[in-house]
Amino acid sequence: MTDNIPLQPVRQKKRMDSKHRSGCCDCLRCCGRRDPRPRTVWLGHPEKRDQRYPRNVINNQKYNFFTFLPGVLFNQFKYFFNLYFLLLACSQFVVEMRLGALYTYWVPLGFVLAVTVIREAAEEIRCYMRDKEVNSQIYSKLTARGTVKVKSSNIQVGDLIIVEKNQRVPADMIFLRTSEKNGSCFLRTDQLDGETDWKLRLPVTCTQRLPTASDLLQIRSYVYAEEPNIDIHNFVGTFTREDSDPPVNESLSIENTLWASTVIASGTVVGVVLYTGRELRSVMNTSNPRSKIGLFDLEVNCLTKILFGALVVVSLVMVALQHFAGRWYLQIIRFLLLFSNIIPISLRVNLDMGKIVYSWVIRRDSKIPGTVVRSSTIPEQLGRISYVLTDKTGTLTQNEMVFKRLHLGTVAYGLDSMDEVQSHIFSIYTQQSQDPPAVKGLTLATKVRKTMSSRVHEAVKAIALCHNVTPVYESNGVTDQAEAERHYEDSCRVYQASSPDEVALVQWTESVGLTLVGRDQSSVQLRTPGGHILNFTILQIFPFTYESKRMGIIVRDESTGEITFYMKGADVVMAAIVQYNDWLEEECGNMAREGLRVLVVAKKSLTEEQYQDFEARYVQAKLSVHDRSLKVATVIESLEMEMELLCLTGVEDQLQTDVRPTLETLRNAGIKVWMLTGDKLETATCTAKNAHLVTRTQDIHIFRLVTNRGEAHLELNAFRRKHDCALVISGDSLEVCLKYYEYEFMELACQCPAVVCCRCAPTQKAQIVRLLQERTGKLTCAVGDGGNDVSMIQEADCGVGVEGKEGKQASLAADFSITQFKHLGRLLMVHGRNSYKRSAALSQFVIHRSLCISTMQAVFSSVFYFASVPLYQGFLIIGYSTIYTMFPVFSLVLDKDVKSEVAMLYPELYKDLLKGRPLSYKTFLIWVLISIYQGSIIMYGALLLFESEFVHIVAISFTSLILTELLMVALTIQTWHWLMIVAELLSLSCYIASLVFLHEFIDVYFIATLSFLWKVTVITLVSCLPLYVLKYLRRRFSPPSYSKLTS
Repeated sequence: MTDNIPLQPVRQKKRMDSKHRSGCCDCLRCCGRRDPRPRTVWLGHPEKRDQRYPRNVINNQKYNFFTFLPGVLFNQFKYFFNLYFLLLACSQFVVEMRLGALYTYWVPLGFVLAVTVIREAAEEIRCYMRDKEVNSQIYSKLTARGTVKVKSSNIQVGDLIIVEKNQRVPADMIFLRTSEKNGSCFLRTDQLDGETDWKLRLPVTCTQRLPTASDLLQIRSYVYAEEPNIDIHNFVGTFTREDSDPPVNESLSIENTLWASTVIASGTVVGVVLYTGRELRSVMNTSNPRSKIGLFDLEVNCLTKILFGALVVVSLVMVALQHFAGRWYLQIIRFLLLFSNIIPISLRVNLDMGKIVYSWVIRRDSKIPGTVVRSSTIPEQLGRISYVLTDKTGTLTQNEMVFKRLHLGTVAYGLDSMDEVQSHIFSIYTQQSQDPPAVKGLTLATKVRKTMSSRVHEAVKAIALCHNVTPVYESNGVTDQAEAERHYEDSCRVYQASSPDEVALVQWTESVGLTLVGRDQSSVQLRTPGGHILNFTILQIFPFTYESKRMGIIVRDESTGEITFYMKGADVVMAAIVQYNDWLEEECGNMAREGLRVLVVAKKSLTEEQYQDFEARYVQAKLSVHDRSLKVATVIESLEMEMELLCLTGVEDQLQTDVRPTLETLRNAGIKVWMLTGDKLETATCTAKNAHLVTRTQDIHIFRLVTNRGEAHLELNAFRRKHDCALVISGDSLEVCLKYYEYEFMELACQCPAVVCCRCAPTQKAQIVRLLQERTGKLTCAVGDGGNDVSMIQEADCGVGVEGKEGKQASLAADFSITQFKHLGRLLMVHGRNSYKRSAALSQFVIHRSLCISTMQAVFSSVFYFASVPLYQGFLIIGYSTIYTMFPVFSLVLDKDVKSEVAMLYPELYKDLLKGRPLSYKTFLIWVLISIYQGSIIMYGALLLFESEFVHIVAISFTSLILTELLMVALTIQTWHWLMIVAELLSLSCYIASLVFLHEFIDVYFIATLSFLWKVTVITLVSCLPLYVLKYLRRRFSPPSYSKLTS
């Protein structure tokens, strides 16, 4: 019995893992958050509440007005890098520690913080405006004074809300009334659970019977509902009307609910609000937004800690060489401040400005139009993705079903031969209209060998009758609704169904001549090519379920009185139901390999006696209290034997443009793709094959449904024996596996070339992302387009939202928003790769620039008896890292090693980045050695070549340093851009022009002499020429992979 209960431990674990969920219970209680309890809600009387309920507001912001500044500053100073500079700047207020003007420390720090605060403020304002738009949507509310308009944010528990067709449901409600004649409505739930099937919802019987909607306020009734919870597929409650005699009690289930974020697909509905705000099912299935910190930023933070270690060591060595004389502890602090340039504050500024440039470049890329960067802090993440986790419906597919194949065993009809099917149907009905009505049935029945036209007709008629589709007529401006319904007007008709597959089948029968024109609870009307209406009475319907994988219908033809049982379903279950044949299995396999969703259609003719016998047993089974479902299934199965196989149908969910080449590109780049969908197992498997997520040569292991530890253990062992095999698993089985064998399952799944998880709840998608991050330590990218993908997108290291038919909820919550899935390839291969490589080069060069001047300071101090005196003062030290070198160094953000076309053509180049080689301890050490070499050469060269005055040392060394940096930028650049040349010349010009104003630090007359020029030239050549030679030799004998493609 316990196996059927939803597995809670995983959810509890999520709450423990999620930092934003943690917190003191007492604190929550103080804030008004209490443990959720069941509730009694009086219809139309929100004032009669038994507890406090949250406001019905959607809030996706990270901060509020009061927490914004403290929150942003905390997020900045919790990192060692920024905290170090804050302490450094504060130390200058102490006179004994002051080395220069206060502005030399506070201006750079203030600039860094200002850039961050402005960027965060802009993102928060954008988020606030989006939330305000949703919260300000207007709805109609039933009150004693009539219908009044109310904002979504002002809706309360107990309000009676009217929701129009195609309007979003603003809160979790119980369905009370509908304007539809059939007394039900369809609901689009794709924003909630990812399923594109429309869900049928039924109003409370007692309230639907009331004459008008305003009568809801006249009756004394209430709803008793369970406490708010995360489960979107179940609900337990009761409806009670007290003022009737006797009182009316109705049980309420999921069929009576209208959850928030769903959309009404038919008619106008009235509902009573049960849950609001943070207690909504959709909100409870969404994790709070978190501030994402890129792996690159963490690596840079780690390097700054190493540099800080070096800073401390150098300072201690300097004091130790003085034999710790005098107030040595003050000397240590002065040396720490003197060598503080070892950790460059400009690094943070350069990287942050670089991110803004990358974001601008992505937005301006004409080959991925409509792309929006919503989080400008993590573009480098795009260059190191190891796992892409994608939704199916609306992301990989267009969610547009197209009928592709009709197979009758001996003959198959594709899209190009549908006119033959049409001619067969036309010929049958032409022949029937010419035959006398009395012998019509006889002539068809007595044929020993059925003609092809007859076989096609039987198949098409079965498809046109065996479904749950309802034709609905709407006014088109010319014909009103009533007239359109009376005359079955084609231009006014739309089909409503719980599955797009069924609509595709019915639209196809219309295209070949047999049109579904009418349907209610008890009858179906079809129109023949000649305009004749065929009437059928629905005797029984057996709906499709996930377990049975089939649906059936028993109808009586009104013209002949014939009773026929039609059935369609998946080949795995239908194979045992239909009569023996030798082609079903083979053809189903062939169609499935083409990525088509295959349905097997069969029929069985029943006599009146057979049907009456079945009906008596069926009614008896439905009345039983114990094992009702089992007894009903047994009675239905007594009919499901030796059925006549009519045909196979193949429907394709059309893929988004260029999905196959995009997935191929990701695979060649070393990225594994997992598909997480709320859709059915068969559908997900078909799409995986169709999209070539699973290649033709790969086997697929479908993980069977497991409910307990033992079954999970056996199935995992069976899966372990498979090699190079794609995995398909359902959400229920996944939950059991993660509860008992989390480590083993993730280990096996990560070895698979592709994984498909179907029937996934939104929180499960986020859980899978988190487990992948924890188990592999690799970066993940989540791609989705619906509200049910938001948790996954926010949990991933990099969230990409696709703007599609399912609305903008996912794209607004994502870090990057694209218009089509195919743009993901370019976003990662080109922009991700460039952003990461550029930031790696930029960060290491900024570190090199600071280490050079710090090395010179160390040499200077050691030569002059370890004095804690700065080599360069005032404007020189600020100018060095700003106007003299900033532009050339920052121009590295425009550098690229290969053209974007080459990066797309050779996705293997992306694989190199996954190892993190552009920024590693090895490359960092090389740049440190280069810095020490160049700093030493410049300083010793200046000390050797100066003649008399100290200011000459400053002039020679500083000029050599500036020229060395400019030449090193030129050495680092791989593809020149005109702005790079401008930056080099501008910086050089700025330095030469500023020499006139620097007479306080530099002898202006000395720099005009020939002696100065040759000394600077020699020092600069000695510091740079060996590196140019080494670069040439490396390119000649050990070229990098990209250079082979560009040569």
